[in-house]
Amino acid sequence: MSLSTKSLSRVVVVVAATRKRSLSTREAASVTYAFDRSFKQLQRDNAARATQKWSHDAVSYDYLRDEIARRLVDRLDDIRRDEGFSLALDLGSGPGYVHRAICADDSLQGEGGIGGVRKLVQVDSSAEMLHRDVDMDFEGSHRCDTYRLHADEESKLPFPDGTFDLVISSASLHWINDLPSTFAEVRRVLKPDGCFMFSIIGGTTLSELRAAMVLAELERDGGVSTHVGPFVELSDVGALLQRAGFALPTIDTDTIHVGFPNAGVLMEHLQRMGENNAGIKRRDRTSLDTFLATACLYDELFSVEGSDDIEASVQVIYAIGWTPHESQQRPLERGTATHKMADMVEVTKAIT
Repeated sequence: MSLSTKSLSRVVVVVAATRKRSLSTREAASVTYAFDRSFKQLQRDNAARATQKWSHDAVSYDYLRDEIARRLVDRLDDIRRDEGFSLALDLGSGPGYVHRAICADDSLQGEGGIGGVRKLVQVDSSAEMLHRDVDMDFEGSHRCDTYRLHADEESKLPFPDGTFDLVISSASLHWINDLPSTFAEVRRVLKPDGCFMFSIIGGTTLSELRAAMVLAELERDGGVSTHVGPFVELSDVGALLQRAGFALPTIDTDTIHVGFPNAGVLMEHLQRMGENNAGIKRRDRTSLDTFLATACLYDELFSVEGSDDIEASVQVIYAIGWTPHESQQRPLERGTATHKMADMVEVTKAIT
């Protein structure tokens, strides 16, 4: 297929323009709703039904979510807390990715699963996804009891103030429209010195698919529509935590690269994961011509060197915040320093 120089020069500008997501929180009316939550719930319900129907399928579509949950839960072992986190809430739990990860090993505290979690409440807006694996046993499930509750993560959480020691969320918050309100609810249901730990899909996710679709639409349709995201930027996460009143925020990021035979298989996996487009401004349908052009461009531009596969990148942002407590570290008051910065510079020069 042929691509004009004009189309190639415009793609970077268009991709950058479609990536940003508004996080305005001054008033409820100012929140920009990027996603159709009811449509996303329908997508995830359908994905759960498909998994149950084709349970004999050799392909498991949980691989990415399981890996992100495992990496997130591993961070619990880095937190020194003698009593662990006895009661935890999994927000946007899906069929139990975090629960399986917590039950994978014994607690360092001697009771419960990883992090000392002994009871996990799983909440998800998709009833089908939430109860998809309810009858399935897995090794280590005895380490942590669980209870499933069908509720909307974006609404007021049905728990009293100060209920949980830990709120954890793995790769589900990227479909929330009003993240500031959700973070405020998380803080409300946490005990003092409670931990909010989450992973969220970041802004550079599926940049390859985004670029291929932009080029294909420019060439075939003469315009561009939203197909991927918008996702939260890394620079927004710390501000969200601080705005919600969380202390001692810690943020890091990771990029997971996944190989696929072609773009068609990538899109199939996204659909079977329940991760296909749910943007309010999405197109009703993409023409076969544009779809084939996207697949050809993807194969041409983003193939793995030395292989026939293509590569898709997923940016995962991990963050931890704490509800304020008097036992936590605090910066000293301004003016209480006992050494001058100039003295420290001189000492450093003398050492080096």
